[in-house]
Amino acid sequence: MNCPYQNICGGCPLRALDEASYRQHKIEKFEHITAAIRQDDIRFGEPVFVSDGCRRRAEMTFQYKKGHLILGFNAAQSHDIVEIKKCVALTTKINAVLPQVRDFLARFCTIKTTEKIKTKFVTTQITQGEIWLTEAANGIDILLEIDGKITLAHRMEICDFANATPEIVRVSAGAKNQTPETIIEKAKPIIDISDRNVFIPAGTFLQPSQEGQNALIALVLRYIGETSGNIADLFCGVGTFSYPLSASIKNKITAVDSSPELLAGFRQTVNALTIPNIKILQKNLFKYPLDATELKEFDVIVIDPPRAGASAQVRQIAATNQADKPQKIVAISCNPHTFVNDANTLIAGGYRLTEITMVDQFVYSEHFELVACFEKI
Repeated sequence: MNCPYQNICGGCPLRALDEASYRQHKIEKFEHITAAIRQDDIRFGEPVFVSDGCRRRAEMTFQYKKGHLILGFNAAQSHDIVEIKKCVALTTKINAVLPQVRDFLARFCTIKTTEKIKTKFVTTQITQGEIWLTEAANGIDILLEIDGKITLAHRMEICDFANATPEIVRVSAGAKNQTPETIIEKAKPIIDISDRNVFIPAGTFLQPSQEGQNALIALVLRYIGETSGNIADLFCGVGTFSYPLSASIKNKITAVDSSPELLAGFRQTVNALTIPNIKILQKNLFKYPLDATELKEFDVIVIDPPRAGASAQVRQIAATNQADKPQKIVAISCNPHTFVNDANTLIAGGYRLTEITMVDQFVYSEHFELVACFEKI
């Protein structure tokens, strides 16, 4: 799909390619990177390509300067902001609310705060930051990432904006990489995971599209197949894979992640839905991976680490006695380079890679995800 910003915006660098050329480029890149896996006869599943207009989550940058508000994405290889009126990669509902968001930010940035610092009165404004827009199943969830004090005037402006915009269900704010504060919550934002309404905490990681999420779930379930029993969902996030896996009463799921805020939201949903076969644990798997004693309790490991990969955890799996190793490892990755390293560790440690499938939900970018199945030899 053509985009008026495709030659200047850095978000979709491959958009100038026709669809056939784009898909071929992605497949070739995928196969080139995974060629470093030290195993012969690797089987590739049919690639999954997500369509345009499906991105349900976007981080946009805003700047207020000389009475003008700019809202958009960074230019290619630059910190300059390309003002975006409509993005063809985003969902219809997010695009529909952008005009109201732009007007709100223009008002928000005009608010001045005067404070006495030592012997002087200093007036400041919040004139730049990032805004996350997430399409939940019941409306638009907004997170403002800003440096600066949120005053009563800012809060009133946020509340006025949310109350005047029916599509908005929640607005939160806070400094980058800090726990955000919910300013107004008209309804708890939820997403659909395997026909379950799942609460999402502010700022939590989500798969960028519903279509991509569903594709990843389908692959995980297909690779697990008839294997059942005790399943560990490592780097579980909001429970993207725990929920569908818990649908079978044969399975007992142990979901592990490090974020207390994220896991609090996960527990809230599990308790509200009275799901008896999901147990949630907080643990930093980079520093304290599951050890051999813990690993031998599981029949299957599902592992979906961040871009840094899961080297500490896969080393523990590889070092576990062969008889005690989980039967299957199903790995999801958004970074094929770190995946290759983890895959080689598992292969050297007594596993065989049976199939790997590319899932392209970062449309017209160089990024893609993958799902792979390893079986104990």
